Amino acid sequence: MASASPARSLIPGVYVGMGAKIRLGAAMSKGLTIKIGPTRVQAYTRPLLARIEGGDIDPSFVVADQASLEEAPEMYRKFRDKQDRVIEVVMRPGR
Repeated sequence: MASASPARSLIPGVYVGMGAKIRLGAAMSKGLTIKIGPTRVQAYTRPLLARIEGGDIDPSFVVADQASLEEAPEMYRKFRDKQDRVIEVVMRPGR
């Protein structure tokens, strides 16, 4: 954990899986305050989409790959197996 002491870490989002990967010992040694909670996705979806469509926000930096729907099984395999640095894929019909 690269954080100056004392500090606060916020972990918003929708997480699935085990939380055991967080190094709690390091957080305790640094005196970190950790706040964890779900993101209110439904509350933010419409306002964010309006800002994206209006050009206020450009989320394209998140998209690493684009593929057709026909390529979906192969792209999922690459994502699952952590190949070719596939982390985010936008599927476009008829691409």
